[in-house]
Amino acid sequence: MVVIRKEYLTKNRPNRVSIADLSAKVVKSGPGIQKQTHSAKMDRGGGSSFVNVILDKKKGQHLLKNTGILDKIISAADIKPTDTVLEIGPGTGNLTMRLLPLARKVVAFDIDPRMVAEVKKRSVNSGFSNLQVREGDALKSDLGDFDVCTANLPYQISSPFVFRLLSLQNKYRCAVLMFQEEFALRLLAEPGDKHYCRLSVNTRLFSRVTRVCKVAPGSFNPPPKVNSMVIKFEPKKIPVSVNFKEWDGLMRICFSRKKKTIRANFNNSTTLNILENNYKVWCSIHHQNPAGDMPFKSFIFKILEESGLSAKRGFNVDINDYFRLLFEFNKNGVHFVNIIQGNTSNNLDFLFSNEDSDPDEVMQDNDHSDDEQTMNDY
Repeated sequence: MVVIRKEYLTKNRPNRVSIADLSAKVVKSGPGIQKQTHSAKMDRGGGSSFVNVILDKKKGQHLLKNTGILDKIISAADIKPTDTVLEIGPGTGNLTMRLLPLARKVVAFDIDPRMVAEVKKRSVNSGFSNLQVREGDALKSDLGDFDVCTANLPYQISSPFVFRLLSLQNKYRCAVLMFQEEFALRLLAEPGDKHYCRLSVNTRLFSRVTRVCKVAPGSFNPPPKVNSMVIKFEPKKIPVSVNFKEWDGLMRICFSRKKKTIRANFNNSTTLNILENNYKVWCSIHHQNPAGDMPFKSFIFKILEESGLSAKRGFNVDINDYFRLLFEFNKNGVHFVNIIQGNTSNNLDFLFSNEDSDPDEVMQDNDHSDDEQTMNDY
């Protein structure tokens, strides 16, 4: 057992403490120290090291220690000897040490300099030279080229990171990521499922999503308050042929109240006014008026009725029917963006923004621990 001075376990401790500094504060030694000295022998085979680190709650640091889960992540990733693997949040390197013998190169991002130093030291001590560790924010950094992505993500960055990954589309083979279970269920949800939402549909635009395994809190040190789940993403090989701005506009309307009928969601004066203005612009450009003398609201309801989706609820409609509905609207001159201002964008973050979303879609912000804790990664 290793005991660290009390001041390093209080709220007045320094925000950042290097592993070397922590080692200098050891006042008792026992089996833990002995295990630490032999950790390098375990690393080459993917074993865990014994390291005392004060984890930062604000960074969502919960390190995966369950070797069975680590093995499942490796199996799902199906790493080839020629692969470059991107790892986000390596922590002290439990997953990293399993990746290094399999891949040509592992590029690991961590925002915590203590973790960066530790995973570097651990790989060097184990004789590996194919690890590149970058200190920085994976949401803002250039990720470079990679074949496979693995991550035990801090849950507060799960949404923005997966959306960034999906926007890369065909630039990687697969990603195996750890999420809060609630978020993972939304990614996996099928039409009719209570978790089915705009996130579920938009994810399917870009990727095949499958469940790898469920992860109990005890698999981490310190344990979070919620269950986790490992998900595998495989980008679709055929590029999606849809205008993303148009698609996003339709999705926001259909899921504005996902348990209401689609007709009810369109029966909104603000929505109808925006669509009618866009329609008038289209008519003036194309010198057509598909609605004729019909009131615009009736025209919208007619398109919905003819699509067969008017009485359906947003969470019961699959992605193919949404494609068909968008096609019918556009064919009749109804657009969900102003066509003069332009409706293309290379940045697809808007597809996953929670603005104006159904309250059911907004994920609860579950803290994972009541305070920062000392972690024995073993």
